Amino acid sequence: MDERIIKYCSGELSQEEESLLLEEAYRNPELKAAIVEYQHLHTLVGLQATPADHHEGKRRLKQFKQRMELHKRRTILLTWGRYAAVILLSFALAWFIESRTDTSIDLSDLQQELYVPAGQRARLTLSDGTEVWLNAGSRLSYPSVFGQERKVALTGEAFFKVTSDKKHPFIVSTQSIDVKAVGTEFNVRSYPSTEQTAVYLQEGAVLTYFPGQEKGGYLMQPGQLLLQEGKTFTLKRMDPDELLWREGIYVFKGERMEEIVKKLELYYDVNIVVKHADILDYKYVGKFRQSDGVMTILQVIQRIHRFSIKKDEEKNEIILYK
Repeated sequence: MDERIIKYCSGELSQEEESLLLEEAYRNPELKAAIVEYQHLHTLVGLQATPADHHEGKRRLKQFKQRMELHKRRTILLTWGRYAAVILLSFALAWFIESRTDTSIDLSDLQQELYVPAGQRARLTLSDGTEVWLNAGSRLSYPSVFGQERKVALTGEAFFKVTSDKKHPFIVSTQSIDVKAVGTEFNVRSYPSTEQTAVYLQEGAVLTYFPGQEKGGYLMQPGQLLLQEGKTFTLKRMDPDELLWREGIYVFKGERMEEIVKKLELYYDVNIVVKHADILDYKYVGKFRQSDGVMTILQVIQRIHRFSIKKDEEKNEIILYK
């Protein structure tokens, strides 16, 4: 049993020791329960007046200590039991993979999936060393270990820093097009809510094409932005600020409020209702940090374009109206 509990109930702890104990109990439900139980018992013992009752209090105190020691031993055994189970499972898995190496196991067939909810961003490293940054509301499917083909499936937005391997090109498959690279850095945005897919090339070269039509694809150069909508490809110059989302910086350069609202809903996991349609036609130029918050961003835009803002905390909803 933790001796501090006895000293705490007896008033023998210093103020600093008492504060540390209570802070620990706040984080540890088991310690908190032990303090409460001992307090109850300590109070009962203090109320006893006769020698017989005093002995009964001591007996109960001894039983309490024994229960605490038993609980402590069981906790240690359970903890080591879990570690042992993990170790055994690891050995078993290693043996299973080793025993199947020459037969049916193919780790490239084991698919992983990472989903980043609205309001979040994530970064991961794939088995070949390729680094991936995922934006809010994005999903990436990829094999545990790449085989002859390095291919991933993306829904949403991601920046890729691809490890060079000329024999095994890296392919990003979206809802409409494929992007093939050997070793390069590029950004792909392809959300289901939009009919447009955008590819920003920062370094190297990528081939962008419709599935099964690689010969008719576009070989992009650094600094280019490719927009795909329907059966049409459009090439433009890339604005480097478009990639600042990886650092939690959001840039709007003459975008309509309709697009800004969609992005803010993704970035901050909030529903934005626009009561008057003409608000969606407003355009805005500005740069914000994620830490500014959605309300601050809307209030800054509000200074340029006249509209009112109302927030419903219970519904997690923001209403824009005139």
